[in-house]
Amino acid sequence: MSKNQYVVGLLFLFAGAIILLGKLGLFAFIGTNFWPLFVLIPGILLHVLFFGRLLPSVVLVPGAVLTISSLVFFICIAFGWSNMQYLWPFFLFGVAAGLYEFHLFEMSHPKFPLTIAIALAIIAAAFFFIMVFWGLTLYIVAAALIIAGAFLVAGRRARW
Repeated sequence: MSKNQYVVGLLFLFAGAIILLGKLGLFAFIGTNFWPLFVLIPGILLHVLFFGRLLPSVVLVPGAVLTISSLVFFICIAFGWSNMQYLWPFFLFGVAAGLYEFHLFEMSHPKFPLTIAIALAIIAAAFFFIMVFWGLTLYIVAAALIIAGAFLVAGRRARW
């Protein structure tokens, strides 16, 4: 058996295995459930390259945005995309985390990114709590209106 025949045989085996796995739905499953890895890996890679002293500290901002965004995507894949209505403030938090990392690891420790990071984190937390408690708040407001209306109606009858 020649070397070329051996290589061609290996290529045929590899191609056949890939086609079989594709027909069995493995790649569709991976593509459907694990696509956020294509967002997570660059985010982690930017952090690794910074801590390996290959890139400047400014790459921590997109690194944090990509990493946190991919975690939000994984949560939505696991628990349903309807949760995005509550989780979207974490995209703002990703920018805040990146700016905080930039402030923390930049040699001059600039104050402006820290200020923006704190403001964005507070805004993201406020939006998150508003989104989580919005439905509950409407029930509380409705109950308060019903109770107030009942007291007004009952108080008016008691005076007569």
